[in-house]
Amino acid sequence: MYVSHLQLADFRSYETAQLRLEPGVSVFVGSNGQGKTNLVEAVGYVATLGSHRVSSDTPLVRQGAPRAIVSAKVVRDGRDMLVDLEINPGRANRARVNRGAAGRPRDVLGILRTVLFAPEDLALVKGDPGERRRFLDDLLVARAPRMAGVRSDYERVLKQRNALLKSASARLRQRAAPDLSTLEVWDSHLAETGAELLAARLALVEELRPLIAHSYAGLTDSGGPAVPTYRSSWVEEEGELPHERPQLVDLLREAMERTRDRELQRGVSLVGPHRDDLHLQLGDLPAKGYASQGESWSYALSLKLAAFELLRAEGDDPVLILDDVFAELDSERRRRLTERVRDTEQVLVTAAVAEDIPEELDGARFGVRQGVVESA
Repeated sequence: MYVSHLQLADFRSYETAQLRLEPGVSVFVGSNGQGKTNLVEAVGYVATLGSHRVSSDTPLVRQGAPRAIVSAKVVRDGRDMLVDLEINPGRANRARVNRGAAGRPRDVLGILRTVLFAPEDLALVKGDPGERRRFLDDLLVARAPRMAGVRSDYERVLKQRNALLKSASARLRQRAAPDLSTLEVWDSHLAETGAELLAARLALVEELRPLIAHSYAGLTDSGGPAVPTYRSSWVEEEGELPHERPQLVDLLREAMERTRDRELQRGVSLVGPHRDDLHLQLGDLPAKGYASQGESWSYALSLKLAAFELLRAEGDDPVLILDDVFAELDSERRRRLTERVRDTEQVLVTAAVAEDIPEELDGARFGVRQGVVESA
């Protein structure tokens, strides 16, 4: 699997851009603010329908333009597939595959798979639980695009249930009787959709655990072992959660009944996978707050390398994107990372200066300056 052609219109800083790519390594070199990261961000968007830099689509559209277009030709198993995405801030985005009829963007998920590592990913170790939940859920969707629907259904149910709880909480503060006639229905929906998402996350963490430990050990001799554990704050007794969906439905229902009074007081859902975390242990201590900067980088990178290995084991190499990564690593970590990725079918690398790129990463070189991309 690789991207052979990328075309942009009004995406980020690019009014227009066209780029031909080959399998192997492609390196984009340019000073900060010149547009190199915008290129790999566009590739990542085709795979995930999201950006690793911003949470909404609005910043992706060039200032003054009504929409942005991202087109990518993906070669997979010798077949070409052309994906066209139209990004419309404030309105529904649109997608086409092989110039067919416009459909939902979600329909393109699975055509291209990428694993991207960027400086922002340090938040996987140092940031809030939401960063780690997003990592798990994005990987679930990459492996099984139908999980995008499960994720969306859960978020919709959670939003509706929170609205009901917020209204009920306001009524209680006014010493009025709240209308809870539909709360049990939303409890049921949350338990069903939450159990499906939770079961998928738990199975994923089990598969990732040995890969993360192996990746971390391969990157550094510092600290370790790296052990990830899935934790749910709403479970009464700490321990391993059941992995079967029916048992998880029952567990979620019981937890909602147990926390009913607190939820009504606070006006928010306190039970469900939106309250969970992927706890990252390094040796005998939690990585967050105790790992050094170098150890944190190695841990974050090991999470992404584990995701890459998991996807690779299912058939095709995903496109690996390393955005301004080598500048953050010491020489030994650069060497070890290079050894891990050099046989990948396609690697896209960005760097501010060419000297940051290990010589062993042979391949195409592009210079990026003021939004113009040229072969170096």
